[in-house]
Amino acid sequence: MSRRRGNEDKVEVLDAPLEKRNCAGCKKKIKDRYLLKALEQYWHEDCLKCACCDCRLGEVGSTLYIKANLMLCKRDYLRLFGTTGYCAACAKVIPAFEMVMRARDNVYHLECFACQQCNHRFCVGDKFYLRNNKILCEEDYEDAMMLAMGHYFKPSMSMVGMTTDEHGPPISTVNVHSTSAMPQPTSV
Repeated sequence: MSRRRGNEDKVEVLDAPLEKRNCAGCKKKIKDRYLLKALEQYWHEDCLKCACCDCRLGEVGSTLYIKANLMLCKRDYLRLFGTTGYCAACAKVIPAFEMVMRARDNVYHLECFACQQCNHRFCVGDKFYLRNNKILCEEDYEDAMMLAMGHYFKPSMSMVGMTTDEHGPPISTVNVHSTSAMPQPTSV
């Protein structure tokens, strides 16, 4: 039995039963060793395809999407009907299927996720600070804290090794990680 949720349906690969079934796509008997079951119907592997990119839906995953009488793969469903957002750094649109970086409620293009003072690109595991809704590397955050405290000089060697607690608590320290902007399909 296919499990259907809103616009989403599961694609199941089954051994062909002894009695031959008709394909919902081409209407011919399915004589192959395997068949697909989706939308409570049976399909040849070549007949269950995305209406946009023509990929075989049984090969790209176990989920297909239905909207406006179209059977779609996840990427095309999100491209056509997914919600988009805006990058907190460049304010340009982020397509729903694109990988993003997140810091609190802010979402960024991967290429925009860098220190907004010196443009240092972060690697996985690097720490960054979110101050006044801007991403800063540790060095630029400490410089900003020094300026905010009225110190207009770089730290001397005697200050090296001080923790951020001595400069005041960080606004936000988060480990860099990657997530997808892909929302879960919803019923419309």
